[in-house]
Amino acid sequence: MNEKLDRLKGVVKSYRSVLVAFSGGVDSAFVLKVARDVLGRSQAKAVTAESASVPARELEAAQDLARRMDVEHLIVRTRELENPGYTSNPAHRCYFCKTELYDQLAPIARRWNLEIIANGTNADDLHDFRPGLTAADEHGIKSPLVEAGLSKSDVRNLSREIGLSVWDKPASPCLSSRFPYGHEITPAKLKQVEAGENFLKDAGFNVVRLRHLGPKARVELGREEFVRLMDVPLRIQVTEFIRSLGFKTVVFEPYQSGNLNQELTAK
Repeated sequence: MNEKLDRLKGVVKSYRSVLVAFSGGVDSAFVLKVARDVLGRSQAKAVTAESASVPARELEAAQDLARRMDVEHLIVRTRELENPGYTSNPAHRCYFCKTELYDQLAPIARRWNLEIIANGTNADDLHDFRPGLTAADEHGIKSPLVEAGLSKSDVRNLSREIGLSVWDKPASPCLSSRFPYGHEITPAKLKQVEAGENFLKDAGFNVVRLRHLGPKARVELGREEFVRLMDVPLRIQVTEFIRSLGFKTVVFEPYQSGNLNQELTAK
């Protein structure tokens, strides 16, 4: 495993200086931690996007983690929700979001005299439907985890090995991923999703998705946690709160990664 970490360090060292697109998830956090250790504070910095599609608690967690890693960290307001290409929610929605982000990162990297912009894409991501990768290619964004051949499990194992606190953090894609393709995304709908997921997390659930299906909400919970819904009072409490957000019906399912992309492939 140390060989894999050494390989990544070699990739990062070759950059000489880097600006990391930092979401606060394990992949980008691992890239940022290694870059900070290899290149030093002045040559490894981070930027995180703030928008209605990013949960406030995720933004706060990213800020806290950057502080603990002693990294210079900037929050930028992205405006993908002003782009009809994004809000109409086509299958390649992520392309517009990443284009907006990378457009903003380029001048920041120049201002900080950083040679490379890097993301947290790992080798497994190349086998999934990821329109954002096209935007990365168009902007010359580097993917050090891919260059080093590291999978998601490699990232988690190595993150635990080096003491990164988010090594086992569940994946947390943007809130817009809770809408089936073709369903319009609005700030008001995003607030519904965020409020519902916050309620579930505050109730102790770890893996949470609230799918916005128009008048219906589909609550997906980690398979190990799903059994908690056998507690009737808890299930009623969750159902009533989700309905209070404006949904008429609420259904529950075990969470399965890539649900929306699987539905897309099945069409």
